[in-house]
Order: sequence, then structure tokens, then C-alpha cells
Amino acid sequence: MSRRFRSIVSLLALAAGLSGCGTVNEKLSAGMGDYIPQWAGGLPADAPPRPGTPQYDAYMKERERKRLMPAADRDKEEQAEKGATGSTSGDAVH
Repeated sequence: MSRRFRSIVSLLALAAGLSGCGTVNEKLSAGMGDYIPQWAGGLPADAPPRPGTPQYDAYMKERERKRLMPAADRDKEEQAEKGATGSTSGDAVH
């Protein structure tokens, strides 16, 4: 009887430990993507900022400004931004 009781208790402890890991990983994974490099599966360089940060508020204001802008002006602005950054195809990931 004591052997059966020990095995049941150890299985319950193992199940409790695994369920605890699931909640910890859920909370950690939300922020860990910011620290993992893009080549290892992290966030891309052009990903928008996280909600709740001052950068996110500025991003949303800029996005709304561009949405309200006429399409012709928006296209001109996007072309000017692409020309200013000097995008090259040499940085492509293979």
C-alpha cells in the first residue's frame, strides 16, 4: 500500500510541477521575443512596438496620420522615405 501511495504522490507532484512551468513560460515568452535575435526566431526589425509603451503611442499616431492623408501624398512620402534610407538588396537573408 505504501508503494502505491508514494507513486501516486510522485505523479501528482510531477503533474503540479509541469502545470506550473506552463504558466511561467507563458509569461516569460511574451517578453523574451524582444531579446532573441531575428536570425534565431525573434522579432523582425520592422515589427511595431509593444502596446502600452510610449513608442507604441507615437507609432499609432503616425499610422493614423498616414491613414488620413490622401493616397497621392502618402505614396510620395513613402518613396521619399525609401530613398532616404537607401534600402539595398545585399542585406537579404538567404
